[in-house]
Amino acid sequence: MSKAKTASGDERILAIDVGGSGLKAAVLDSSGSMKSERVRVPTPHPCTPEHLVDTLAKLVQPLADEHRPASMSIGFPGVVRDNRILTAPNIGDESWRGFPLAGELAARVGGMPVRMINDAEMQGLAAIEGRGIEFVLTLGTGAGTALFRDGELMPHLELAHHPVSKGRTYDQYIGNAAREQAGNKRWNRRVEKVLGILASLVNYDKLWIGGGNASRLTFELPPNVAIVSNDAGIEGGARLWHAKSVRESRQLPEANRKTGAFK
Repeated sequence: MSKAKTASGDERILAIDVGGSGLKAAVLDSSGSMKSERVRVPTPHPCTPEHLVDTLAKLVQPLADEHRPASMSIGFPGVVRDNRILTAPNIGDESWRGFPLAGELAARVGGMPVRMINDAEMQGLAAIEGRGIEFVLTLGTGAGTALFRDGELMPHLELAHHPVSKGRTYDQYIGNAAREQAGNKRWNRRVEKVLGILASLVNYDKLWIGGGNASRLTFELPPNVAIVSNDAGIEGGARLWHAKSVRESRQLPEANRKTGAFK
């Protein structure tokens, strides 16, 4: 049985960043450089699985037709396992559980191999330096997290659903709705408090902050904390196909290799 496919130097990858407010996509080379314009449309609400597939297919089909990518990467705001959605807290309801988004979209757009992970994880792949413990916090519609050790993605922890203050979860405490309700000043104090909690909880060597609201931070960041480009959510899609990015030594079951599904 062959090992998981990895990207060659001149290979094109269609990368998609699914967000609570916007859907973005671009074609990348194996280094993560964009080889197409970045396209974006609002995330439909309410959003059923079928509606999202239709919207994404219309968004990316012109890119696929023009650039002929060999593979596809998807970052999704929820828990993802075996190319299926387990949770979609900022997208929809329980109807998402178990939905094979990666396979359904790939079947609509050329049937190419596809890998899907959490959106904070995909953003982290573009940002990390590959040394020590690196943690990613995305500040968008909700609060996303990802953890890496020496460049390897660790099992996903959905800290966004963990209580952080007076019974409120990270999503409810520093998500966009909380920012709009509390105002930027109070929201910044909350984010600063969360960074202290995460420093004690994770003992990270480096913290990367991404997402649309990262630009709203006004307090001085610690030396080992940096803000990530908003394009990282797409650019990480290239590294998802690199050797050693996501447990590349694991082999794919025969049924998954045929569809490009990745564990």
